[in-house]
Amino acid sequence: MKIADKEFKNYTYVMAIVNLTPDSFFVPSRNSEYTVLKTVEKAVKDGAAVIDIGAQSTRPNYTEVSAEEEISRFEKPLELIKRNFGIPVSVDTYFAKSAKAALSLGADMINDVWGLTHDEDMAEIIAKNNASVCIMHNAKGPLQGDIFPQINEFLKNSVQTALSAGIEKDKICLDGGIGFAKSREQNLQLLNGYEKLDIHGYPLLLGTSRKSMFGGAVEDRLAQTLESTRLAARKKVLFVRVHDVKENAQAIEEAYNEN
Repeated sequence: MKIADKEFKNYTYVMAIVNLTPDSFFVPSRNSEYTVLKTVEKAVKDGAAVIDIGAQSTRPNYTEVSAEEEISRFEKPLELIKRNFGIPVSVDTYFAKSAKAALSLGADMINDVWGLTHDEDMAEIIAKNNASVCIMHNAKGPLQGDIFPQINEFLKNSVQTALSAGIEKDKICLDGGIGFAKSREQNLQLLNGYEKLDIHGYPLLLGTSRKSMFGGAVEDRLAQTLESTRLAARKKVLFVRVHDVKENAQAIEEAYNEN
């Protein structure tokens, strides 16, 4: 997969979560324009290959903010990151207006938790900017029955939307959407069968970091996150999107050294 001028293949890379929200579920991940450079510097040093900035919390029961509010939150931090680091930057948004602003400021990728279905202009804006995209599965209500055909049908349709808009095939990755429209049992089922999403021929991204599926307090979910990262590495998932860069990078290295 290509993001900016970098090609990612044959490994599992760390995408570092950098939140620009006051209400993200993991408090240490919250940043502002005054802390973001230090946070990104540490993430790069610890082994991040991509930075993913988010200005809208998508935790359970979150309160949606407008595209305008999103832009006001990420505008300055994004400019600072692009000015000071050569690392590819993804912006987590499902608003086309936010995506357009982010890409105009130098973002390299859009991470859309609604898989190009929330805003009909999203795919076209990504294509016009020659950007990369992560297409995530989501649904308006909880899934029922066998989850894999439903997830794969959604991803297939969204990929078609991307290709029809002109997004290049080698700039697309897919995310099964752990924690979105799924019960705890379904999230675990998806994690353990993640390779079943590989039928589309696109690289995968896994996002499990400190999520409620692991139970207990958010502060105590690192060990389970690392185990899911090792599993992702064994399944040759291309990216893991995480809060704890150093620990997850080490877990990936350990998993690859097993082979």
